[in-house]
Amino acid sequence: MNGTSDDPALQDRVELAYPAVPADVREAVRVALGAAAWWRALRWLAYGSAVLAFLVAALELLLPGEPDAGTVAETAGLGTAAIVVVRLMSRAVARAFLRAARAQGGDARVVVDAEGGRWTSRDTDTVIRWAMLPRYVETDRLFVLLTPRRAGTGFAYLPKHGLADPADADRLRALLDRHSSRV
Repeated sequence: MNGTSDDPALQDRVELAYPAVPADVREAVRVALGAAAWWRALRWLAYGSAVLAFLVAALELLLPGEPDAGTVAETAGLGTAAIVVVRLMSRAVARAFLRAARAQGGDARVVVDAEGGRWTSRDTDTVIRWAMLPRYVETDRLFVLLTPRRAGTGFAYLPKHGLADPADADRLRALLDRHSSRV
């Protein structure tokens, strides 16, 4: 290993440095939840419940006889609440994740190599091997690394703005393709 760009160890290694930015965290959470079957099922359940609640309210209003204002208000309120909760859930998760990331102390520094990823900040040093990050999604802003389907919705994210050189995105993509599967 001579430290040149021809060095295979350096070719299979990409470094990033970045602060925890709200837009990055929101996008990473959105991607991670979108890849989770339980989240998709919960969203469908919430929207289905909302539609059902609105139908009950509409029937109460349209059927002959005097509509019960309490029933209409309750069912419409339940439908609205279901939609609001499911829409705010990912934002709440992102906000909690962002607070935790910022509490770890400043910018994250990441080294991604053949072993996996190593995230360091002022107060933390975490290594995650490829076996725990076998899937990834690329967006315009990020690479979002995902845990196995059976493990839930764990994730790590690598923002493209954290790369020293825009050409490093291609190197990182190639590294991810060798050790992980694109979703």
